[in-house]
Amino acid sequence: MATAKLKSSFDKAVKDSKQLPEKPDNATLLQIYSLYKQATEGDVQGKRPGMMDMVGRAKYDAWAKLEGKSADDAMKEYVELIESLK
Repeated sequence: MATAKLKSSFDKAVKDSKQLPEKPDNATLLQIYSLYKQATEGDVQGKRPGMMDMVGRAKYDAWAKLEGKSADDAMKEYVELIESLK
């Protein structure tokens, strides 16, 4: 379970992610999305979106790659990634 300090850092990074100086590239955006989902919801659930939903499919696949990663580790990586983009 996340410590109060880690949760606070994560919450701040989530806010900061909405105010980055420039929009990250798509690969970075997928990484941000997947780390956030892993940190907040755990392993990916549900069926993989169909061929026509390319964005949904890419998001699903990025999240699925993190399967088994703990919420704490995902939060730490998320915070580090957002810090590196400021």
